Amino acid sequence: MESDAQPTVPPPAPKSRITAALLTFFLGVWGVHKFYLGYTGVGIAFLLVNTVGWFFSWILLWTPHILIGIICFIEFIIYLTKSDEDFHQTYVVGRKPIF
Repeated sequence: MESDAQPTVPPPAPKSRITAALLTFFLGVWGVHKFYLGYTGVGIAFLLVNTVGWFFSWILLWTPHILIGIICFIEFIIYLTKSDEDFHQTYVVGRKPIF
C-alpha cells in the first residue's frame, strides 16, 4: 500500500538574533546578515550596490550607499530590540527580508 501522506518539510534552522545584529552592524552594507538569514537575493543586491555601485556613486551623490547604511542601522536596532522568539518568527519562519 502506498501512503498518501505529504512529505514533511523540516522546520527552519534557528538563527541567533545577536549574530544577525552583529553581522548587520559590522558587515551589513555588504549584505552578510542577509546571507546568514537565508535571503540570498537581498544579500546579492546589497553586495552589488556596495561593490559595482562604487563606480557610479559619484554620479548618484552616494545616495545608494547612504540608503543601505540607514537600512542596516535600522535593522541592527530592530534585531537587538526583538525577543528571540519574535525574531525567529519574523525573520526565520516568516521570511521577512527587510525591516
